[in-house]
Amino acid sequence: QFVIVALVAVASAAPQNPQDVQILRYDSNNDGLNAYDFAWELSDGSKHQEQGQLKNQGTENEAISVQGQYSWVAPDGITYTVTYIADENGFQPQIQQGAGGAIPPAVIASLVG
Repeated sequence: QFVIVALVAVASAAPQNPQDVQILRYDSNNDGLNAYDFAWELSDGSKHQEQGQLKNQGTENEAISVQGQYSWVAPDGITYTVTYIADENGFQPQIQQGAGGAIPPAVIASLVG
């Protein structure tokens, strides 16, 4: 009975129709030159925030350095979060999951490369 109750709770917590997902927050700042940031949050528990800035402007080593994180609630009811840095060293993710979650090895391998 506990398993059935848990499955019903998870199913009822998720939107029944993906079209029912609402934007709860959206912020965006882009000066068009040296930096930007944005953040959004949806009613299904998905979130993403990111900041970027131009490094070594005007040199041959000019590059954008980005850091951020995104999260979502998976069908198993667990919240998964990826925190990342993307810069001259490539995309560097770190994965975390909420209580009771376990990240499948194939997912880790696909993100880490």
